[in-house]
Amino acid sequence: PITPGELLCLGSSLAFSGIFYYIYRKKARVVSRIQEAPKLQVDDDLPALLSAAEGRCLPYVALEGIVLPAQAALTSHYHEGLQGVIQKLLLKEHRLIWNSLARCW
Repeated sequence: PITPGELLCLGSSLAFSGIFYYIYRKKARVVSRIQEAPKLQVDDDLPALLSAAEGRCLPYVALEGIVLPAQAALTSHYHEGLQGVIQKLLLKEHRLIWNSLARCW
């Protein structure tokens, strides 16, 4: 005989397994789309290709090419000869609101 506690544990285990499998399959589809992304070169044809795309947006592409830093390139502290640049820095400040119930910001 199976007790109600065992049935509850089995049901919750199956539910969690189903939820995690759904999340896994969803993320696996995204990874496969990224891996199959077309590789484009950074050249003069890129703006024309972008303007011809639907919604002026390319969902997943890999851009290859040489970029030049605006000031100085970032050098790695861990690997010699490895340099990089920052394309865009976005700073977003969230407004703090006093919560009188929890007595915190």
